[in-house]
Amino acid sequence: KPQEKPKDSGKVTITKTFDFAGEEIKVTKEVDSNSKEAKSFLKQQEKLQSAAPGSLPTVSGVKRPSGMSSLLGKIGAKKQKMSTLEKSKLDWESFKEEEGIVEELAIHNRGKDGYIERKAFLERVDHRQFEIERDIRLSRMKP
Repeated sequence: KPQEKPKDSGKVTITKTFDFAGEEIKVTKEVDSNSKEAKSFLKQQEKLQSAAPGSLPTVSGVKRPSGMSSLLGKIGAKKQKMSTLEKSKLDWESFKEEEGIVEELAIHNRGKDGYIERKAFLERVDHRQFEIERDIRLSRMKP
């Protein structure tokens, strides 16, 4: 179940539980209390708490779930599934945090040696080469 722990610095810690390959994975994220994600999380917590304390009618000593509260309880009880891509992304983010290489990666990717910069350069070269070849083909054609 998601849990929330407000801190004094205006941050909210959101803990979500996912099901990945039969294992229970807990993801903890710390966000500003004013952010959109924190507000939606707090609203969701209020809905779950308001639906849970309602007393259920009993028949011969056995509780019978009825109405919307039972449906919400069933829906809320399911763990969300986590895809392989999401798990890989989570593992990569945690690895970067543990090794302390977040800033180093950001600096490296900004410079000339960055992957994105190299791809853009190769694309520009390829486009120029195509234009040169096209101009040569057009000049050889007879009108």
